[in-house]
Amino acid sequence: MTDTVDLYNFSPLVHLLIVGALIAAVPLSWVWLRARGGGSHKRLALLATMTLFLTFDLVLFGAFTRLTDSGLGCPDWPGCYGFASPIGASNHIDVAQTAMPTGPVTTGKAWIEMVHRYLASGIGALIVVSTVLAWTGRRRQQQSGMVRTALSPWWATFTLAWVCLQGAFGALTVTMKLFPAIVSLHLLGGMVLLALLQIQHVAYTDSSNSQKPPFSSTTLRWVVAIYALLWLQIALGAWVSTNYAVLACQDFPKCQGQWWPPMDFAGGFEVWRALGVSSDGSAIAFSALTAIHYVHRLTAYVLLLAMVLLGWRLRAMPAWRVTGNVVWCVSAWQLVTGLSNVVLGWPLVAAVAHTGGAAAMVIVFTGLLARVVFDKRARAVEDQTVTPAVSKVATTSSQRSVA
Repeated sequence: MTDTVDLYNFSPLVHLLIVGALIAAVPLSWVWLRARGGGSHKRLALLATMTLFLTFDLVLFGAFTRLTDSGLGCPDWPGCYGFASPIGASNHIDVAQTAMPTGPVTTGKAWIEMVHRYLASGIGALIVVSTVLAWTGRRRQQQSGMVRTALSPWWATFTLAWVCLQGAFGALTVTMKLFPAIVSLHLLGGMVLLALLQIQHVAYTDSSNSQKPPFSSTTLRWVVAIYALLWLQIALGAWVSTNYAVLACQDFPKCQGQWWPPMDFAGGFEVWRALGVSSDGSAIAFSALTAIHYVHRLTAYVLLLAMVLLGWRLRAMPAWRVTGNVVWCVSAWQLVTGLSNVVLGWPLVAAVAHTGGAAAMVIVFTGLLARVVFDKRARAVEDQTVTPAVSKVATTSSQRSVA
């Protein structure tokens, strides 16, 4: 039954969109109630915060879906055997589960996969509303002659386009049978979505009023370098997870009792291949999985050291002391959860928590850089506003002195 199902069946699409709209209605109602009388800017700020929070939760649930092997719980897209829920698909699921009781299609896995799709559609609906609000708010500002907000509505538009791309990768994850490169890109796309939403959250919550001193050029370069290294490490972590290479090393700090175990880097980082096999169709070598794991571990050492030093540097600046503490906290979280995955045999809680730590790092560092950029822009606007006023006062005083 699972072999003959159509990979794409759009018949339940309308029902799924309705479910997404109903899910989005709950946070939207909260936003509208909290923003009564506050104008479109306050609604955008609250909506950005709520969407960021729910997207973080969605990333965690996506990790749970992947780690429970529920990614193929419904082998078609966007519904489940052409139905909007596993209830309608129960006969198909029963047949598949009877044929393979521990296979990819079971009732529990089908529900996990569909709940993930429901939540994703709800997030998409929230981003649609954010985009509409951003453009209508900009139009009102233009009509009234008000000063424009710090963020262009094109950010919201790009976020909407990105979430559509994420949906496409979600579909390919199912139809291409957990192809590692596609699944890794889907995970990375979720992190990028978090970064886009965090930029909007910082912009709409008036971060320009933070009154924090600017970074030195050295500190700023350090933050940018760590941010780039963080994205590399997330990509490597996604590759570890999607290739199920976590258990290739089950001891620490050594791997397989050695400081440098046998590793096949070419086989491990052959990107375009199906899950568990090389491009020639042969089973992927264990040494290739070891290479995947160990490169991720070595990069983690460098990133952890850099974050500890950055946290120490930020703590030395009173205005950024709290941020330094946050950097240390997320570093410690990732260290503990990463070690737990290795020495405890990849428990589900630790694995989901490790993904959550990576998402938290993206939010922290994106917010840090966004705040620095917006504060710098706000200072530039203040200087442009103050300078003409000072010049006018000086000119007037000079004229009076001459008189």
